[in-house]
Amino acid sequence: MRARLAIFKAKQKVNLRDVILSNKPIEMLKASPKGTVPILVTQHEVIDESLDIMLWAFEQDDTNDLLHKDNKQHSIKVHTDMMELIAKFDVEFKLCLENYKCAKRYHESNIIECRQACEKYIEQLERRLNKHQFLMSNNESLADIALLPFIRQFARIERQWYLNSPYPKLRNWLNNYLQSSMFTKVMAKYPLWKVNQPDVVFNYE
Repeated sequence: MRARLAIFKAKQKVNLRDVILSNKPIEMLKASPKGTVPILVTQHEVIDESLDIMLWAFEQDDTNDLLHKDNKQHSIKVHTDMMELIAKFDVEFKLCLENYKCAKRYHESNIIECRQACEKYIEQLERRLNKHQFLMSNNESLADIALLPFIRQFARIERQWYLNSPYPKLRNWLNNYLQSSMFTKVMAKYPLWKVNQPDVVFNYE
């Protein structure tokens, strides 16, 4: 999801191949033996980490300055802060989120503890959003779209609790994305890829 978001934001056109991971095409495994998605194949390289694909996209076109490089005086500090925030959610929060999802799915007795572990990170985002419109500043950044899929998952685990939780700024931030035309475009369903079928082009138009 976040790789597609970045490609959309960077106005890049790519051939899209939707696959089922329980039936991985041999062409996919040839491109990346790792066998995970997303995978981006360019003329020069194969990129098989979602964050790396996002960074690639904004190297091609970052007209909206999602990497926050336009502020020369603070760009290094802001970039460092942004990458540290993303890394924290990619590693620490992701583990807490998986535990929370499992607790809900299997009706485990520790669901509240699992949720509270996630909340330590959610509270950090709420504090940021109390200061400005987006996670890093009043302008959208790489961090916003990198964290969006995680927060969307978190919000769906205990929906009623989330709607009444003490995170109004986060709810507003998430709703703005979920109700956007961009989100509709990125989350559109495409036919599963098959050999020799016409290419499906994914782009911002």
